[in-house]
Amino acid sequence: MLDLVIIGAGQAGLAAGRRAKAKGLEFEIVEAASQAGGSWPCYYDSLTLFSPARYSRLPDLEFPGDPERYPKRDEVVGYMRDYARHFDLPILVDFQVTRVEALARSSGYAVTAKDGRQREGRAVLVASGGFGTPKTPRIDGEDAFQGQRLHSRDYRRPEPYAGQRVVVVGAGNSAVQIAVELAKVAKVSLATRGPVKLVPQRLLGKDIHFWLKWTGLDNVSLPGDPTAPVVDDGRYRRALRSGQPDQRPMFSRFTTSGVIWTDGVEEPVDAVIFATGFSPTLDFLQGTGALDARGWPIHRRGVSLPCPGLFFVGLPWQKDLSSATIRGAARDSKFIQQAVDQWLARRAAE
Repeated sequence: MLDLVIIGAGQAGLAAGRRAKAKGLEFEIVEAASQAGGSWPCYYDSLTLFSPARYSRLPDLEFPGDPERYPKRDEVVGYMRDYARHFDLPILVDFQVTRVEALARSSGYAVTAKDGRQREGRAVLVASGGFGTPKTPRIDGEDAFQGQRLHSRDYRRPEPYAGQRVVVVGAGNSAVQIAVELAKVAKVSLATRGPVKLVPQRLLGKDIHFWLKWTGLDNVSLPGDPTAPVVDDGRYRRALRSGQPDQRPMFSRFTTSGVIWTDGVEEPVDAVIFATGFSPTLDFLQGTGALDARGWPIHRRGVSLPCPGLFFVGLPWQKDLSSATIRGAARDSKFIQQAVDQWLARRAAE
């Protein structure tokens, strides 16, 4: 039996794997995809981090290149795969977890894949992150809409939408990035239920992440699940002010050919893209008692409360604003590794 089974080889799983290897644990990372990288390869082509490279690193390995630059999606994917190779992390790929079960006498957990393969560990660390399942609101008339309705996870590049009428739904970083990009080739509206909250990328010559770290605000826990503001170097504010894209209150319903806006005006629309976030995919924990009625883990800073020996890294707001980011996973994995060590020590002493 392994000391630890880590589920997921994205940013959280790789950070946790590095910590486990440094501690000399017998462990394995199981990953549903064919390579490490988590959700990053699935994002749109132009995605750019809003944190500089110096704040976007995993434990013990710097992000290559200029530390002040803002890496793009493919750079992040490359860094993660290089990270796995650099530390020779034991990753079992194409292992889609369908079930986690507690073993008899609390001796650990069995992790089972869709193809029947199984790994057993004295502890299990769920590092599949918070971006597994797209969140899309239910809206009247959506089943009758004959245009294209998709989530930001399915969007890749603007060229297929050239000359079309497009509505992007959402007020976060991805929604604004996609809407501004599309507005260069299409007529685009950004539909939101509230104002877009923009914060400057740099203050007094320093990136905002410098100030968040310097003031300690990056590590402040807040109640609930607040929406993160859009980090802007000025381009998004200029684009919204110029009406490219224009910003409107969320439409009230779909029609067969478009949408009806809150003022009652019906407009034909070719495509609606929901950049409305994600939720963790944790169906494999059903039946363990680890989840609440919403399907959310019952935990304190990533330590499961109902299931001893079960841990999490990479959940949105697991500890604070940055928990679901690369830098947050690197930091939270240190705390969780300490909790794993304590659990294994107790088990060994019994």
